[in-house]
Amino acid sequence: MNTTDLRTRRTQRATLAALTCFGLLLGVSNAAAADEAADLEHARIRRGFEIAPVPLNLKGKDRALVGLGSYLVNAASSCNMCHSAGTSTEYAAGGNPYFKNQSVPVVNQATYLGGGRTFAAQVAGATPAIVSRNLTPDKSGRPVGGRTWAEFLYIIRTGADLDHVHPNCADPTIASSSTCFPVKYSYDGDLLQVMPWPSVRNLTDHELRAIYEYLSTVPCVAGPATGVLHNDCT
Repeated sequence: MNTTDLRTRRTQRATLAALTCFGLLLGVSNAAAADEAADLEHARIRRGFEIAPVPLNLKGKDRALVGLGSYLVNAASSCNMCHSAGTSTEYAAGGNPYFKNQSVPVVNQATYLGGGRTFAAQVAGATPAIVSRNLTPDKSGRPVGGRTWAEFLYIIRTGADLDHVHPNCADPTIASSSTCFPVKYSYDGDLLQVMPWPSVRNLTDHELRAIYEYLSTVPCVAGPATGVLHNDCT
């Protein structure tokens, strides 16, 4: 073997050794990152159970998903702020943190995630007011009044209003009490208005599944006797 071949072989061995070392280091780095991510998720799961404001029905549920879902619903987001009956009933008596000498919030369990908060019309007198939906499970045990996981995922990913509460309509001169969106306005009645699905849909499937699992454990809120907000709890 001449000198040039020997140098080439040495260079190849050195390069292989360097790449092997780099791979080992990269493996350690990936393992450490995975451990850190797992620790973070475990912390969120634990915190989710600590802050759940209502008793949870965990029978047959994935506890890890429930805990993570509670964290996402009650800490990372403020779902109950919109999906309760409104500011006057969101908190229990003596537990409104916005009042004087009431720094510890106490959620009103009777309205928790039961929907019913009204938002002003996008165009006063011309488009319908938006009322937040009931997210609690019905007697089927499925959240949002009995929605399957596939339906829930589709709603969040696309914003589709499967209840068709505010359809599009052709009449350009509707009364303020109407529930449809005239075509002369750009609002699409086939989609959920006001609800921040354009940002919520960026969550991963795992995170959305955790939210679904958590919502299936909260107490059913019956809501009004009829209508889209009503749930048959038993």
